[in-house]
Amino acid sequence: MEKVISTNRKARHDYHIEETYEAGIVLTGTEVKSIRNARVNLKDSYARIENGEIFLYNMHISPYEQGNRFNHDPLRVRKLLMHKIEISRLFGKIKEKGYSLIPLKIYLTRGRVKLELGLAKGKKLYDKRRDIAERDSNREMERAFRDKQRV
Repeated sequence: MEKVISTNRKARHDYHIEETYEAGIVLTGTEVKSIRNARVNLKDSYARIENGEIFLYNMHISPYEQGNRFNHDPLRVRKLLMHKIEISRLFGKIKEKGYSLIPLKIYLTRGRVKLELGLAKGKKLYDKRRDIAERDSNREMERAFRDKQRV
C-alpha cells in the first residue's frame, strides 16, 4: 500500500512521459519528518546522472518545525537509489535521444520514502494545446452522455 505525498502535475502537462521508474532517496531525519507532513514541492525538480549515480536537483523540502540545529538545507542535492543496470540503461536513453528525468510523485511504501521518476521528452506548444482541446472535448462528451441518461 502506498500513500502519495506529493505529485508533480506540471510534469505531465509539459512532458511526454515514456517510462516510469521507482527510486529510493537518501534523506536525513528531519527531511523524512517534513515529507511525512507533506511539506515537499516537486515543481521545478529534475534528476541528472553523474559518475554512474543519479542525483535529484531543486526538490524543495521545507525545514521541520521541531528540528533545531539538525535541520536540513531545503534545496540540497539528494542522491537517488536505483540498480546499476537501470541507471546505465537510463544513461544511454538520455544521452542518445534527448530525454530528461523528471520526478512525477513522491510517496511512502512500507515506511520508506520512494520517488517515481519519469523518462520524459518535452512537449511543444501545439502539443499542449492539442491536449487541452482533447480534454475539453472529452469533458463535453461525458456531460452530454450524463444528460442523455437522465432523460
